[in-house]
Amino acid sequence: MSHRNTGLYAFFAIIFFTILSTSMLLSGCKSNSVFQSTGDTIADGKVLVQKYCTKCHEEVDPKLLTKDVWNFHTLPTMSRYLGLSTFSQTNYYKKPTDTGGVSLDEWLIIRTYFNKLAPNELPAIKEPQPLLNDWAGFTLRKPQAADKVVHTSLVAFDSINSKLYTSDLVSTKLTEWDANLKPHAVADLPSAPVDAIFSKGVNGQNEGVFSCIGQIIPMDFPNGKVVNLNLDGKNAVNKPSIIQEDLGRPVQTLAGDFNKDGLTDYVILAQGHFVGGVYLMKQKSDHSFIQSNISDKPGAVQAIAGDFNQDGWLDLMVLYGSGEEGLWLYTNDHKGGFTGRSLINFPAVNGSSSFQLADINHDGKLDLIYTCGYNYKDSRILKPYHGLYVFTNQGDWSFKQSYYYPINGTTKAIAADFDGDGDLDIATISFFADLKGNPAESFIYFEQDKPLSFKPHAIPISKYGHWMNMTVADVNHDGKPDIILGNYADGLLIQDGLKPFWDQHLPFVILENHTQK
Repeated sequence: MSHRNTGLYAFFAIIFFTILSTSMLLSGCKSNSVFQSTGDTIADGKVLVQKYCTKCHEEVDPKLLTKDVWNFHTLPTMSRYLGLSTFSQTNYYKKPTDTGGVSLDEWLIIRTYFNKLAPNELPAIKEPQPLLNDWAGFTLRKPQAADKVVHTSLVAFDSINSKLYTSDLVSTKLTEWDANLKPHAVADLPSAPVDAIFSKGVNGQNEGVFSCIGQIIPMDFPNGKVVNLNLDGKNAVNKPSIIQEDLGRPVQTLAGDFNKDGLTDYVILAQGHFVGGVYLMKQKSDHSFIQSNISDKPGAVQAIAGDFNQDGWLDLMVLYGSGEEGLWLYTNDHKGGFTGRSLINFPAVNGSSSFQLADINHDGKLDLIYTCGYNYKDSRILKPYHGLYVFTNQGDWSFKQSYYYPINGTTKAIAADFDGDGDLDIATISFFADLKGNPAESFIYFEQDKPLSFKPHAIPISKYGHWMNMTVADVNHDGKPDIILGNYADGLLIQDGLKPFWDQHLPFVILENHTQK
C-alpha cells in the first residue's frame, strides 16, 4: 500500500464516546418500553446500558475509564443525547420538553452502575518486552531551525518529483524543501493543510490536492476547504483553486475514478463534531464537481481506496474514531453510490487513530494494522489499552487479533520493509505518549524478526520534537524507505505540569534508513 502522508488525520479524531449525528441520536436513543427495577443496581444498570447506550455504539466496560472521567466528562456528555439536561456538571434534570429517551430514575441507576464498577485509577501500561534504546540502523537529519515555535500540521513527500512539503498551523503557508533541506514558500493556503496527495495534471503540470482543516479544535464550523495547487507555478506564492469549500474539518482526501467515466473524482473525510461525513465529489465533463454522501457519520479519521471485492471498481475502507468506532467497507454499487458494511468494531473509548492494510503474514490476504490513542478531548488520562494492534485477515475481511503492543496515546503506524529482509516492519508515533514517565514511546520502530514477532526499538529522538505527523518515503534515493516526522512543538498537552523538553524550533526531522540485511 502507498505510504503517502495523511497528515493530522490520525490526531484530530473527535470526541471519543457518543458523538453521532444529531438526528440519529435523537431518534436512535428513544425507547417506549417500561423498565421495571429489580433493586440490584449492577444488574439493572447493565440492562439499561444495553437498552439505551448500545443504540449508538458498542457497550463499554465501566472499567475502561476512571470514576472521575465517567462522572465529570463522559456521563454528562451521554445524558444530553438521552433526553436529560445538566447543571453544575453532575446534576441532572428533565425538562418538560425533553420527551422520550431515558427517565431520570433510569439515568440515576445508570450513573450508579458506572460509579460502582469504574476504578479510581487505570492500571499503568506494562510493556510485554522492553524497548531497545538504539538507532536500529537509522541516522538523524535535521533542517535549519525556525526562528519561532513550530506547529507542523503536515509533512508530505511528492514521490513523483522527490519533493518534501510541510505546513504550519499558524502561518498556513505551504513550504517546499529542496535536496539540501532549504525552504521555499510555495503558497498561502486557506487554513492549515493536514493532508496532501500529488499527481500530474491534464497538461502534465505537477499538482497537489490539500485538505485545509479550517478549525483544529473539533467543532461544526464549516470553513474547511479542499484545494488544488499547481506546484509548477512561476509566481512566488501560487494561488490554489477550490475543489470544495464550506466543509467541517476535512482531514483527508482520496483521488480516484470511482464511477469509471475517465475523470478523477475525490472522496473527502469531513470529521466535524456533531455533523460530518464521507463525501464523494464526482467530476463532471466541465471539470466542476457535484457532491453526494457516502456516509453522514462524523468522526472518520482515515480512508483507503481499493478494489476490495475484486470486481474492477474502486471501493473504500473507512476508520471511524468516535461514537461507533470501527472499520467499515463501502462497496461500490456501480451506480454512483456505495453499500456500507461494518467489518470490526472497537470500544467507544479507544480513540481510533489510524490503520493500514498490508499482508503482514504473507498469506495473500490484506491484514489490518491499527492504532488507537487519540486522547485529548474528554479523557486526558493514560489508557492501558492504547497502542499498536495487528489483526490478521481470516477471509472475507473477518479479522483476528494477532499482535498487540501497548503504547500510550498512539496516533499513527506505517508498515514497510525498512530493513530489506522481505517482511514488514512498523513505525509508530504517539503524540499523547507518557512524556513524563516514558518519552521514548513517542516514536518506536518495530522490527519484525520472525512472523508476527517484533523487536521494539525506541530510537532516541524525543528531545528533537513532539511528533504529530509522520510519512514514509525514499528521501535520499538509495532504495530504502526513510521516515519523516513533523513537530507540533507547543500546546495540546495532557499531563499536568509538563513543560516542553524537546526542540521547539525544528519543523521536522528525517530518519535516514541505513539498515542492512
